[in-house]
Amino acid sequence: MGERDELVSYRVGDAGAQQQEHRASATIPSTRVFAPANSIYCDLVLEEIARNKRRSVIVITLFVLVWLGIGVLLGAIFGGASPGSAILTGAVVAAVFAAAAAAFALLSGTGLVLAVSGAHPADPTQYLQLHNIVEEMAISAGLPKPAVYVIDDPSPNAFATGISPNRAAITATTGLLSIMHRDELEGVVSHEMSHIKNYDVRLILVVTTLIGFAALLASMLWRTAIFTRPRGRDGDQIMLLVIAAGALLSVVAFLVGPLIQFALSRSREELADVSGVELTRNPQGLIHALQKLQQNDKPFANFNHATAAMCIDDPLQHHAGRLHRLFDTHPPIGERIAILEKITQGRAA
Repeated sequence: MGERDELVSYRVGDAGAQQQEHRASATIPSTRVFAPANSIYCDLVLEEIARNKRRSVIVITLFVLVWLGIGVLLGAIFGGASPGSAILTGAVVAAVFAAAAAAFALLSGTGLVLAVSGAHPADPTQYLQLHNIVEEMAISAGLPKPAVYVIDDPSPNAFATGISPNRAAITATTGLLSIMHRDELEGVVSHEMSHIKNYDVRLILVVTTLIGFAALLASMLWRTAIFTRPRGRDGDQIMLLVIAAGALLSVVAFLVGPLIQFALSRSREELADVSGVELTRNPQGLIHALQKLQQNDKPFANFNHATAAMCIDDPLQHHAGRLHRLFDTHPPIGERIAILEKITQGRAA
C-alpha cells in the first residue's frame, strides 16, 4: 500500500465506529467526525516528523558540501602556481560562509521570511476570530500557540513558518480572511498547524533561507562584476573569480535549490491536509476552503520562488508562464480535494 493510499485508508477502515456531530451553520454544512486515532495514521505522522528532522540535517550538510565544492573549484581554477594553498583557502572561506548561512537560517530565518512577505502581527482585537482558531487548533495539536501574523494582500493564502513548535508563526492574508467562513478558516489553520507539528516548517525554512542567502550573495557578486572596474595587475583575475562565483551561486539559488524544494514539498501537503482533518474532525471545512482557493485568480503579490513552498495554495500556479510552473511545489488542489472527499465517503459508508 502506497503512502497516499494509507493517508486515505486511515479514515475509511472503521466507518461504523465513527460518530457525527452536526453544527449549525448559516453558510456551509459542517459535520465533525470523531474517531480514535488509527495506528497507521499515527505511524505515518511519527515517521514524517522523524524523516523531516533527518532531512533538515541532510539538507544543511549537502548545502555546506556544495559551498565547499564551490570554494575548492574556484581555488583550483584560479590557484595559479600554488593550487594546493588556493584550494584550501577557497574551502575555508566557503565553509565560513556556509556555516554563517546555516546559523542564520536556524536563528533568524523566521523573521526574514515574515519580513520578506510583508507580514505584520495580527491585532488580537481586530483579528479575534483568527487568534481564537489558532489557539483552538494549537490545543487540539498539543502545541504552544504560534505567533499570528497577517499580510495585507487580496490574494487568499496562508503559511506557517518557524524552527520548532515553540518558535513558530502562522500567517494569513487579508484576502483569505475576507472569503473564508469559520469552518473553512479552521481547515486552513489546521493544515498549517499540522506543518508545525510535523516539523515541515523547519525543513522548508532551512531550505528557503539557504536558497535566499545564496541568491543574495550571487546578486552582490554580479553587481560587483557589472559596476566595478578591475584595477591593478591582478584585477582581471579577481574579476573572473567574482564572475565564476556569481555563476555558481546563481545555479545553487535558482536551479538546485528550487529543485530540492520541489522534491521535498509535494507529499507533505497531502499529509498536512489529512493531519489537519485529524485536528478538526471536519473534512468539509478544508474541502470548501481548498475549493475557494482553487477558484482564486488573484496572484499573491508578496510571493517569491523561495517562500512559495510554504503557502497552502502554491502562488506559482496563479502566475502565467512556463518558468513559474517548472518549480511548482504543490500537487494540484483537485488531487488534494479528492483525498479529503474519500475520507468523507468513508465516514458516510
